[in-house]
Amino acid sequence: MITVNHLHKSVDGNKKKILKGIDIQFRQGEMIGVVGPSGSGKSTLLRCLSLRDRWDQGDYTWDDANVIHGGGRGSQKYRSKCAYLEQNPSFYPEKTALKNVLIGQAGQTPWFRRLTGMVRSDDYMGAMDELERFGLIDKAHMKAGNLSGGERQRVAICRALVHGAGFLAADEPVIGLDPHSAERVLKTLQTLCTDHNKTVISALPIELAEKYCTRIWGIYDGKLKIDVTGRRLTVEEKRAIDLI
Repeated sequence: MITVNHLHKSVDGNKKKILKGIDIQFRQGEMIGVVGPSGSGKSTLLRCLSLRDRWDQGDYTWDDANVIHGGGRGSQKYRSKCAYLEQNPSFYPEKTALKNVLIGQAGQTPWFRRLTGMVRSDDYMGAMDELERFGLIDKAHMKAGNLSGGERQRVAICRALVHGAGFLAADEPVIGLDPHSAERVLKTLQTLCTDHNKTVISALPIELAEKYCTRIWGIYDGKLKIDVTGRRLTVEEKRAIDLI
């Protein structure tokens, strides 16, 4: 069980409050859609949950172990358990899909291997396993610049997870994709939850969150207003978070 209590986050020297006392719990294997209007705090929530951003205030526990107490960013031990997929992830277009995935191992690789470009066999096999898991094994040696948008996004998921993270925060992972590619990416994320017991928390349009996610969080003005499992949002709930 992962528990968040009283999460607060501000920017501009604490002048602008983005998150205002978020309290949530979630488990391994859940696929959670985060919905809400632009500027409501969805992206900031994902960055805080994946320990990419420092918390101003709050407590974060994983199975009763303190990750953050009273604010901060958490230890490297826990940051390595969290993966973060940003909007429009960057790629090296002239490098292969495999090499782009291996970049995700850079933080776990000794400096002398990074300097010489040496790749451990375990790193290589781990990257290939991720590509195979997401139906990209035949694209491993293709340059990233020649992949479709949906294929590049799945490569980005592989890169985010290659170091063994059990939790993925994905910030609008299907933005700019055609419907077929978006469906493929979201089914990939579903597979992470159902077959591999990973937790996926993703900012999504409401119609996609209702179709693919097991649980929905509605964010409005930096606060968690809606938390429902196994159903669509009612008209009243959508109005409460300014979606209609």
